[in-house]
Amino acid sequence: MSFCRFSTEIIANNKLDIDNLFFEEFLPDAPDECVKVYLYGLYLAKNNIEIDNNFEKFAKKLNISELDLETAFRYWEEQGLVQILSTYPIQVLYKPLKDVISGTRLYKPEKYEKFNMQAQELFKGKREITKTEYGEYYEFLEKTHMEQEALLMIMNYCVESKQKAVGWNYILTVARNWAKDAILTAKQVEEKLCSISGIFVKVNEIFKILGIKRQSSIEEHQKYQIWTEGMGFEDEAILFVAKSMKKKGGFERLNSLLEKYFISGKMSVREIEEFMQSKDKLFSLAKLINKNLGLYYESLDSEIESYIAPWLNLGFEEEALNKLSLYAFKSSVRSLEGFNGLVQKLNKLGVLTEKALDEYLAGVVSSDNEIKKVLETLGLSRRVNSFDRESFKTWKNNWKMSSEIIEYAASLSSDKLSPLPYMARLLSSWHEAGVKTLEEAKKHAPKVAAPLPINGEIKGRSYSKQDYQAMIQSIDEIEL
Repeated sequence: MSFCRFSTEIIANNKLDIDNLFFEEFLPDAPDECVKVYLYGLYLAKNNIEIDNNFEKFAKKLNISELDLETAFRYWEEQGLVQILSTYPIQVLYKPLKDVISGTRLYKPEKYEKFNMQAQELFKGKREITKTEYGEYYEFLEKTHMEQEALLMIMNYCVESKQKAVGWNYILTVARNWAKDAILTAKQVEEKLCSISGIFVKVNEIFKILGIKRQSSIEEHQKYQIWTEGMGFEDEAILFVAKSMKKKGGFERLNSLLEKYFISGKMSVREIEEFMQSKDKLFSLAKLINKNLGLYYESLDSEIESYIAPWLNLGFEEEALNKLSLYAFKSSVRSLEGFNGLVQKLNKLGVLTEKALDEYLAGVVSSDNEIKKVLETLGLSRRVNSFDRESFKTWKNNWKMSSEIIEYAASLSSDKLSPLPYMARLLSSWHEAGVKTLEEAKKHAPKVAAPLPINGEIKGRSYSKQDYQAMIQSIDEIEL
């Protein structure tokens, strides 16, 4: 009778391939000789080769002793891949890997006897470790090859930190995180705990300032590491922020503040202190802009974080934002989102100061008034629109047509059926002819009546509602 054979499940499935799971989960950590034994035994079992399928011939074929052969099969029995049905004569049953996934892997009782006893003692009678929990620990140890003593030290750390009977999920979460950092031996765990001891002292100092009297947790130690190692805060800055809270809000509030300072680039005590001192100014500006836009916000903190602070960080003067919000309201822009769009477009133009804003808006009004007079000359009574502005930019900026030439073209087009398109075609023909002066335009003009006089220039800065709308519409037409 063959000493290596398949279970009925494998025979029924008639699987001839080696399951990928073997290569992923078992081969990397298995001793070379054990891998050789497993694969050759699998070959014999699948092909039902009777001639070499006995214990003595198997050992001779692989050039190993019968004792080493039995040791190898005992190894695979511990892994759950085979089952030794009998010893004299030895009979080995190959099992499907799905059984291993289902948690039927076997372990020698004596292998974890000491671990079981020491693990239970850590809980000091607060709860009993179940068979399932032990199995989870065994699986973790077998898979990661962490030393048993190392896992016991991690368990003790979790129990002491939580001061209660923590569950195995929590313990293994910590253990897996440490295993990812290649902390697998008792010595490495001890070094990690020494490092944590220093963190423990620092976090307790923070707790004292915040008025927290309980013991700090593992999660809070991890937060501290994020502040110092991840974000780059010095202890001095963390303690400064904690003191500024005046025992209000606790550890989570401290974490929230540090995250905000980190996002804002305020990392040192000096930068944070200056930010705190400017906070009243930020609140005042937020209230003023809300008032100008006709808004009410319950949480100014959120508005400052999302809008006010970023605007000032771009370099905008407070008075420029104040004045722009007044203009925005008069042109029916009455939301922070809409106002933010105007701010971003002005930033693209480099209009950041009150003076620059006045000059820009005055230029918009002057340009719109010039366009409006041309429209009136054409006999068109309507508001200036984006198409008009784009056309004037082309004529004046790209084609270098003077205001006099444009006004002259308007006077020649006023009696046409479609005066604006006619005027555009006329200016286009002059551009192609290289017309640069009014005299040259007159030479190329069709025979029409004398041009109408064009006068007018904006004086002062007394704007109408329509002017405000033109200003804001001009800004709104800028592409980000």
